[in-house]
Amino acid sequence: MLEVKNLHAGYGIVPVITDVSLEAKPGEILLVGGENGAGKSTLMRAIAGFNKPTAGQVLLDGKPLQGMAPEAISQTGLRLVLDGHRVFPELSVYDNLRMGAAARRGDRAGFAAAVEEIYSVFPILKEKYKKYARDLSGGQQQMLALGQAFIAQPKVLLCDEPSMGLAQALLPQILAFLRKWATTGTAVVIVEQHLKVTAPYADRAMIIERGKVKFTCAASELEARLEQEEAAHAGAPA
Repeated sequence: MLEVKNLHAGYGIVPVITDVSLEAKPGEILLVGGENGAGKSTLMRAIAGFNKPTAGQVLLDGKPLQGMAPEAISQTGLRLVLDGHRVFPELSVYDNLRMGAAARRGDRAGFAAAVEEIYSVFPILKEKYKKYARDLSGGQQQMLALGQAFIAQPKVLLCDEPSMGLAQALLPQILAFLRKWATTGTAVVIVEQHLKVTAPYADRAMIIERGKVKFTCAASELEARLEQEEAAHAGAPA
């Protein structure tokens, strides 16, 4: 569904990612990891149109997305949930969820059912549905951002650092939600630092180092592969 071919992107004249390729298929979760500064968030922003790629292709259902504005890309069925709990602070929880419904206008029954599903997964949002988003905790705002994306029912979800600012006890709850969501046929790409916690919820993993793909593997093999890489690095001559 999502295919990225030999993508190059950065900020101005400063390159950050070089020759990165990946694919995300319907119903699967791809975990993207790497150290801070490796280029993970730049990759997500370039796919979603916020950073213009300098070379390469981004394809959704075989159709090129590069060069399109972020809002146009969103309308094709690709949604980016940024780190930092990006919600509308002056709107209520319920109105924030309504903002996710722009892509499904006229489908009131579908919207109502999606809202109820979000409330069943994150009951605190139902409890606080009249509260301003600004008054939620960081974890609750992250739940709301994911709920808003779920309401839109994108074909592809890019989720950048869902653990950012969260109590670690909340991360498995969010990952379980993303895992269940993927089973409906959505392709999910998660950028995350906490690889050991996230890997059991993913199908495949890709590690980026200095703006390039270091390796890809089955998510179930990630821990062993990282240990191999660490051992090889430790045994390398100085």
